[in-house]
Amino acid sequence: MSKVIITVAPVGAETTREDNPNLPLSPEEIVEDVYRAYEAGASIAHLHVRDENGDSTQDPEVFRPVIEGIRKRCDIIIQVSCGGSVGMSAEERAGPLTLSPEMATLTTGTVNFGKEVFSNPYPLVVEFAKLMKERGVRPEIEVFDSGMLTTAHVLLKKGLVDMPLHVDFVLGVPGGMAASARNLVHLVEDLPDGATWTVAGIGRHELPMATMAIAMGGHVRVGFEDNVYYEKGRLAKSNAELVARIARLAGELGRGVATPEEARETLGLSPIGSAK
Repeated sequence: MSKVIITVAPVGAETTREDNPNLPLSPEEIVEDVYRAYEAGASIAHLHVRDENGDSTQDPEVFRPVIEGIRKRCDIIIQVSCGGSVGMSAEERAGPLTLSPEMATLTTGTVNFGKEVFSNPYPLVVEFAKLMKERGVRPEIEVFDSGMLTTAHVLLKKGLVDMPLHVDFVLGVPGGMAASARNLVHLVEDLPDGATWTVAGIGRHELPMATMAIAMGGHVRVGFEDNVYYEKGRLAKSNAELVARIARLAGELGRGVATPEEARETLGLSPIGSAK
């Protein structure tokens, strides 16, 4: 099996400092946090950003100093969120694509999201897929339920996304697919041949889903976007602490951790500094 690609999701759109006082919010804090996660073993940074009030924003001019700051510090793969937060317009959500990141998220369906609805009707999914393809941005397909993976197959058949496909299974969101061994195996078995995958277990499901992914040949996403605890009753000190645990597990299970350069090779991304 290939080395484990660890994605760090340090901020998210919903997490607050009331949830964990160690949450990075300012551009400088996010840059430093991502760098520490990179040193701990992360090879992809899944980015949300916050405005000066700490609220989620998709403003490219807020993303810009974060992306530039990270690129000055390390060669981690930068993946922007095009999910934003619930209620944002399509135009808002697509904003960071103007900055030409290596990757961006493409959620392929609508899902109940706690008490809210994360709306991704098919025409919007197609619009985002086309935008990413035009800009040479590699999508990561975000799957909250099995029907979203079916839609990914449709996009692939229509040439709206290309192989090698990379899919993130987000399991355990209230209203989405439950985080269980049975569900993860079912989703993995339905992947297109040659696709790669990662799993983001929400809350207390983060560690069991990550451990399963390592054993099954998949990859792992951790971070305060998904989970603010290191263990029951103890908040994580940093995103790097969560990354370091996955790096240790990957080593114990004989897979090791991919560097950003190795992750780019696995995902079919161009080496950093080369033309897309």
